[in-house]
Amino acid sequence: MEENSLIYGLELQARALTPQYGESNDVCFFIATNSLKPTNQVHLLQYDEESGTTQAKIFEHAMGEVWKLNSCPYDPKLLATVYNVQKGVQVQSQAALLTLPTDSLDLSSQQIKSEYIPWDHVEVLDTSNLGEQCFKTVEFHPSQEQTLACVLSNKLAIMQRAESSTRVVAETSGAVKHMSSFTSGKWSHHHQGHQFIVLHDTSVRAYDIRDSQHCAWSIDDAHGQMVRDLDCNPNKQCHFVTGGDDGYLKVWDCRTVKSPVFERSDHSHWVWSVRFNTFHDQLLLSSSSDCKVLLTCAGSVSSETSSAQEPEDKSVDILQERHKVLSDGLLQTFDQHEDSVYCAEWSNVDPWIFASLSYDGRVIISKVPKQFKYQIIL
Repeated sequence: MEENSLIYGLELQARALTPQYGESNDVCFFIATNSLKPTNQVHLLQYDEESGTTQAKIFEHAMGEVWKLNSCPYDPKLLATVYNVQKGVQVQSQAALLTLPTDSLDLSSQQIKSEYIPWDHVEVLDTSNLGEQCFKTVEFHPSQEQTLACVLSNKLAIMQRAESSTRVVAETSGAVKHMSSFTSGKWSHHHQGHQFIVLHDTSVRAYDIRDSQHCAWSIDDAHGQMVRDLDCNPNKQCHFVTGGDDGYLKVWDCRTVKSPVFERSDHSHWVWSVRFNTFHDQLLLSSSSDCKVLLTCAGSVSSETSSAQEPEDKSVDILQERHKVLSDGLLQTFDQHEDSVYCAEWSNVDPWIFASLSYDGRVIISKVPKQFKYQIIL
């Protein structure tokens, strides 16, 4: 077993994991199950590094099996789920905003008698005016608290939250004709919050939400096979990472899209998840159907490289600064999972802790190995 890792097991299959972004003190993750059984679950898991233990509270998700889960960066009680609903012989996907009761955030408080903790509020998102669509993900805006983006089969819908309900205020339309279905998407951390990046088949495309017909930039055939996930570097303008069915992890600069600025092919199967470390963006986390989680360094294209080079005072000994950027390449393989690893997420509180989730319901909380941590910070 890897150093200081901890395993938390769910009774049901699962494939959705997200940090509790609105929490600023404790290391917390939400996990949602993906089972055909009548009742699915959302677990709020808190990790205590000092004691090496976890505490969990479990909420019922009776609406259906959860395929995607995101938490709100402004409100620790708010999260969004994308789930399937059985209607006759048809299976439809829907999305909902779920609000936790205030006292549920205190994981040390006494558990209530019921098996599951009830939600304070559930709002099913209404996109009926957009036609019959399949939800892919619901993404909270990085700087506008009331704004959401919903990636649907062949539309991108921008929604605005209000006291009464959440409504669609903008959508893409003709710009996506003759294209394959969208698979996922994310807000750009830059461009004044006006760009949203979507994935479809092997390509990546960014839209300016102020003009639904305007494609800001695109990368055709970014991967040899389907692009599964992306993440934007919050610390370096225009940089984002993608992972695909070809087993590649690629870092791109959207200003020069002819080729990636960094790429690795260390996975032997589909890459389901890719994430920048938000504190030290030279560190990349990826997970795959090969049952592995990989820690990779892309120091040469990180924001930390520019700060370690060319100091203003040439007389200053810069060796100490330069060694903070590790050499590019695979740093560590985490192989404790026995099934496809659909999610790997950094803690938003501690830069050295991350969680991974495999389809068999195994959650593993791991740490960046000490030798790499100390090379970066010392």
